Amino acid sequence: MCSYASKWKLYGFHRKRELHSLRGSAVLCGMLLAASASRGFFSSTRRAQQADPAKPVVVQPGAPGKPSRTLPSSTRATLPPRSQADVEFMQGMIMHHSQAVEMTGLIPSHTENEDLRSLGARISSSQSDEIKFMQRWLVARGEPVSMAKPGMPAMDMAHEPMALMPGMLTLEQMEALRKAKGAEFDHLFLTGMIQHHNGALTMVKDLFDTAGAGQDADLFNFATDADNTQRAEIKIMQTMLEKKSSREER
Repeated sequence: MCSYASKWKLYGFHRKRELHSLRGSAVLCGMLLAASASRGFFSSTRRAQQADPAKPVVVQPGAPGKPSRTLPSSTRATLPPRSQADVEFMQGMIMHHSQAVEMTGLIPSHTENEDLRSLGARISSSQSDEIKFMQRWLVARGEPVSMAKPGMPAMDMAHEPMALMPGMLTLEQMEALRKAKGAEFDHLFLTGMIQHHNGALTMVKDLFDTAGAGQDADLFNFATDADNTQRAEIKIMQTMLEKKSSREER
């Protein structure tokens, strides 16, 4: 009886070892198969990429919580929608900036004021660059860079070809500025450019107050930057006027 029990225990022990061995073999086989399949997947993916390396992959990010989508390689970017108010704002601001550049062009020959010369150079440089940006923006969208109607020749700013944009100097103001020299020029320039900058702020406000306007990202960034810059320059010019007045009172 004891001998039979011992044999049964011995059989059970060997049986457990065989089962453990079989399980280990199965796990090992599974790991090898998985590794082989993985190598096959990456190898096929790499072959697919190598087959057409010049073919671009276009991915459209999904909305929050949504997956991205792979689009056809022929997909091309499109410009965002624009409103007529956007176009008119850019055209009008080109005219507006052009007069500011014309005003700063008088500084070197009309005053020795170094502070005014420095300010004028900064305004001229920034607004000249912004004119180029606005022209590119309009051309890219197939729009004319001028507000002149078809058949109407583009005229020099001094001849006022059409209604002036908010804050722009009139013919009389521009003529007075051209004739002034020294301290008188400084005063007319500063008061005139403050008026001019305030007009630009009005144009930006009118743009953003118009339903559907100002949604284009490039235009939005430009209008916001122009607003911030011109507000800062107005404060600088007001300070310059205050200093000028205190010196004259002494």
